[in-house]
Amino acid sequence: MTTTTAITPELRAWIVAQAEAGFPPDDVLAAMKNSGWPEDVAIEAMESTLTEHLKAKGRPIPSLDLPEPAVEDGSTCLLADGHEVQVLMSMLLPRVIVFGGLLTHAECDEMVELARGRLTRSETVVNETGGSEVNTARTSDGMFFARAENALCQRIEHRIAQLLRWPVKNGEGLQVLRYRPGAEYKPHHDYFDPVHPGTPTILSRGGQRVGTLVMYLNSPRRGGATTFPDVGLEVAPIKGNAVFFSYNAPHVSTKTLHGGAPVLEGEKWVATKWLREGEFV
Repeated sequence: MTTTTAITPELRAWIVAQAEAGFPPDDVLAAMKNSGWPEDVAIEAMESTLTEHLKAKGRPIPSLDLPEPAVEDGSTCLLADGHEVQVLMSMLLPRVIVFGGLLTHAECDEMVELARGRLTRSETVVNETGGSEVNTARTSDGMFFARAENALCQRIEHRIAQLLRWPVKNGEGLQVLRYRPGAEYKPHHDYFDPVHPGTPTILSRGGQRVGTLVMYLNSPRRGGATTFPDVGLEVAPIKGNAVFFSYNAPHVSTKTLHGGAPVLEGEKWVATKWLREGEFV
C-alpha cells in the first residue's frame, strides 16, 4: 500500500472532521493505526490533509518562529536581564514550561498594589466583532497596564523579552487578574480563530497570538491551578513562579486548551503577558 493510493478524499474528510471536533492528533493517529493504516501512511495523511485544510481556511501554517527560552542545552537556570530564573518543568506537546522565581515576592506585591484600585469585572473577546464583554466563563476581576506604563512593568517586560527571546514590542500590556473564592476561568484557547468574523479586527493590532505567560502574584491556600485538560496537566499557582506555553497555529492540534481551576480558599492574583506575531499597537 502506498501513500498515493491510500490517501483518499474520504480519509481526508474524516481527518478534518476529527480535527474540527477537537480530537487530539495522537488519538486520531491511534484510531487510524487500529483500523489497519500503516503508521507512515497515517502520518503523511494527517500532515498533508491538515496543512491543506489550514491553507483553505486562511489559517497560518505551523512555524518554528515562536517565543522560546534558551533551554536547548538542558539548562535548569536561565539569566534574564540579570535575574536568575529556574526551569522547573518542560513539556514539548503542548509546549509548556514552568519557571521558578520569575518575579521576586516584592515585585509580586508591588504589582498587586498598583493594580488593586483599577480592577473591574474581567471581559473576554467577542469573536463576532473583535470587541470584548463580560462572560460567565470568566469570573475574575482584572485590569490592563499599558506597555511600559511604569518602572515595574517596564522591568518585567524586558525580563520576559530576554527570557523568551521575543521583542518587547511584540507583547500586549500586562493584565492583572484577581480570582476570589469560587472564581475560575473555564478551559479556552488564547489564539484568535480565523473562522470568526471579528478576528481580522483583532489581528490588525499585531497579528496572531503565539504565546502566553501567566505569572503568579500570590499563592492561594487551595485551588486555582492552571489546567491543560488535553494532556492532564495542572500547574500549581506559587507566588513568583510562572507558566509559559506557545502555539504555532490557531488550532486545537496545539493542545493548548487551558483554564484556571476554581479557587477553593483564599484569593489568586496573576499577571498575564500575551505575545503576538508582530508589533502590538
